[in-house]
Amino acid sequence: MKKLLLLVFFVMMTTVFAQDKMKITAGNLLVLKDQPEVNVEVKFENVLFMKENITEVQYLENRKKQVLENPKRGEEAWTKWIGQWEIYKREYVDYFAKGLNKTYKDISFKKDPSAKYTLLVETAWVFPGWHAGLTAMTAEITGKIKLIETNNPSKVLVEVELNKFDKFVKNDEFVMEYGRIAAAYESAGRYLGREIKKSLK
Repeated sequence: MKKLLLLVFFVMMTTVFAQDKMKITAGNLLVLKDQPEVNVEVKFENVLFMKENITEVQYLENRKKQVLENPKRGEEAWTKWIGQWEIYKREYVDYFAKGLNKTYKDISFKKDPSAKYTLLVETAWVFPGWHAGLTAMTAEITGKIKLIETNNPSKVLVEVELNKFDKFVKNDEFVMEYGRIAAAYESAGRYLGREIKKSLK
């Protein structure tokens, strides 16, 4: 009996935990029924970072100082790092789409402004996580995912809240901050894809 109660408690806590990280706060994903494709966008502007809520400029200044002060790295390493950071910022949308397409295959999620609807990720806050050899902490994302009419962005059909969303997905650059953030977007796409699948079945 004790084992059964513990199992029920664990399942309940897992469900609450998942709901706490990603929650539909308005609308119904059923609106996507019969849609062959959906446009995807990620906004990464005026984002705050870390528990201190610093700006991206401040975060990058701190990161640059850490890299330059490391005798094994230096200016060349920083140039490479900041270059990859800017590239990944443009590619986060691709990771989000990859996650969506992984878990729901009846709709094609991609950058396609001709699609009737758009899934827009508005990123408000990011914790980039860390990597220390055999141990690591995933990145966390707070913000909103909105399903909007592509030609009328003010028309919000569904709103999903991300609250320090941090579900794990591995990728080739997970050891780097931008890689862990990319993984968080891909994971958010996967979980949202599952919600879409449940809504449309």
